[in-house]
Amino acid sequence: MLTDKQCKAAKPAERPQKLFDGGGLHLLVLPSGTKSWRLKYRFGGKEKQLTFGIYPAVSLKEAREARDEAKKLLSSGIDPAKSAQERRDRRAGRIEPRNTFKSAAMRWHELQSHGWKERHASNVLRALEQEVFPSIGDREIAELKPSDIRPLVDTIQDRGAVDQAHRTLMRISRIFQLAIVDELVEIDPAASLTAILKPVPKHKYPAILKLPEACGALARFEQERHWPQIKLASRLMALAVPRPGPLRFAQPGEFHDLDGAEPVWIIPAAKMKLDLAQSGQKAFDFTIPLSKQAAAVAKVAIEAAGKRPYLFPAVQRSHRPISENALNKAYRDSPEFAGRHVPHGWRSTFSTIMNERAADLDRPGDRAILDLMLAHKPKGVEAHYNRAAYLPRRRLLAQEWADMLSVDLIPAEQLLEGPRN
Repeated sequence: MLTDKQCKAAKPAERPQKLFDGGGLHLLVLPSGTKSWRLKYRFGGKEKQLTFGIYPAVSLKEAREARDEAKKLLSSGIDPAKSAQERRDRRAGRIEPRNTFKSAAMRWHELQSHGWKERHASNVLRALEQEVFPSIGDREIAELKPSDIRPLVDTIQDRGAVDQAHRTLMRISRIFQLAIVDELVEIDPAASLTAILKPVPKHKYPAILKLPEACGALARFEQERHWPQIKLASRLMALAVPRPGPLRFAQPGEFHDLDGAEPVWIIPAAKMKLDLAQSGQKAFDFTIPLSKQAAAVAKVAIEAAGKRPYLFPAVQRSHRPISENALNKAYRDSPEFAGRHVPHGWRSTFSTIMNERAADLDRPGDRAILDLMLAHKPKGVEAHYNRAAYLPRRRLLAQEWADMLSVDLIPAEQLLEGPRN
């Protein structure tokens, strides 16, 4: 008979190994290092096999208890692999599920998270906990059929979250693919469900695309009743057109030479839209050349932030940045922006107006540089390019944009006056 010490010490080899315990029970050690409990038995004149779970999640003692339970069923003429009574007992909580979908999902998540950013790993796990586990998490993974998975996908689609439905089904399918490798299942029942997925609608951010309207709307927004942090963040978003994430988490130490001739905002690679390997390399830091107007906003925001860690601190919890929804809500509540412009829309405003300007002035070479200013990755090119490239030309274009947009704007320091009636 096996000992727990032998189970722990078992090492993977080029081919699967079987460590026998007795009564048909054995520990199968795969070349991948996965160890799973199997029971070899005969029923109806045929040799069959039953899987009890992954070691050490299922201990040697628990595997023996499962073997003994299966033997009792066999002695009663019941095939343990298809025992209706066992399924009823599991649902009633009298027998702890072993190879559940949730346990397989957690193993998949653990493997994948080594290549993910911490925040992304957390978001994926939260999505599984909210969207998937309540429906099928406690079910035996080998028992699941397309008809078990379809309702949860339909539920997500029915509320309009089509993109989330695509991601959820993809993750379920990849969990089953790993389970196939671990020999827990033979097929992926999620694979055929791609047929029920609706096309993902292309997401367009509402944006004002005419310069006079954009100038006037921004100036009037800043006269409304909003907190200084919101007004400063809004103006820097409009002038420097970063992505909302780096803006929200901007820190004073990222801004340089604000009083000099070449002010810049250097966003660390970890805050950019990059994969895990690139996000840890300083070479992928993204440099935004700041116009004089943008530098002025940054100076005022840094002074107002004081010793707080973020450029735009939250009103209630000043050690944290403004919330993800703070600027969006201010725009939704504004008569100037509600329904026709969102903070992210400034990127579209900048791109449309500046590309039209480049065409009017016969400057076709500016198009690629404008894309670079928005941190767009060139199609068909590996992301090894210099993220600080073409700085002189980018600085001139940034200043052109700021000069056009700032015609009716008050000085940045006046934005600190707080909510207006």
